[in-house]
Amino acid sequence: MEQGVGFVAARNRTGPPQRLGQRYDRQRFLPDPGNTVVRHLDLDTPGGQAVVAARAAMMALPGAERFIFTPVESLHMTVFEGVLDNRRQADAWPDWMDADASVEDVTEAMRARLSGFEGPGEFAVRVATVRPGGLDLVGATDADEAVAREWREALAKVFGYRQGEHDRYGFHMTFAYSLDWLPDEQVAIWEEGLARIEAELVAAAPVLPLRPPAFCAFADMTWFEELVVLG
Repeated sequence: MEQGVGFVAARNRTGPPQRLGQRYDRQRFLPDPGNTVVRHLDLDTPGGQAVVAARAAMMALPGAERFIFTPVESLHMTVFEGVLDNRRQADAWPDWMDADASVEDVTEAMRARLSGFEGPGEFAVRVATVRPGGLDLVGATDADEAVAREWREALAKVFGYRQGEHDRYGFHMTFAYSLDWLPDEQVAIWEEGLARIEAELVAAAPVLPLRPPAFCAFADMTWFEELVVLG
């Protein structure tokens, strides 16, 4: 997960951003089908609009053209990483499905497995950090963080896989992906700008308004269709 302005600074990077050409190009998001369990941002709330305002403020920073931003309607926090068509290794694919099965077939099978599923309960989250391209999130309290982790454990059992970073996974909300690294002369501007955006967002939305967890299918990073609400 991206950490701080230094992660996207040209002085600290060689080569192009990792997902450029796979998940997106310089004009648009590319097909990258899969499924996932997310909590969408509730846009019909003052807190949801505060997040939208934070995204807009980030887009207004000098050098923001070096990022490709996802649509507002796609904003979400991932609870559990589903399958991806281009990521079929053992720790990211159900052990009860053929490795060459279509994403559509896997999605339907995973959807069926959720019949009768009851999650560990409600949990709230807050913004820990505003970073280039999005938000780092944590449980609003230690108890909330524990419940969020319990969701990951429960879904790992249902779906039959645990990714390598399962236990250290960092909750987040992605606004954008890098197209080019920030030139060194813009790093201080972004550090100051993100600190301001973070202070304003935390004051406006001390707890983020998120909809209940939902199992979703997607064709790319622009829309996540809720198939089963798991709240």
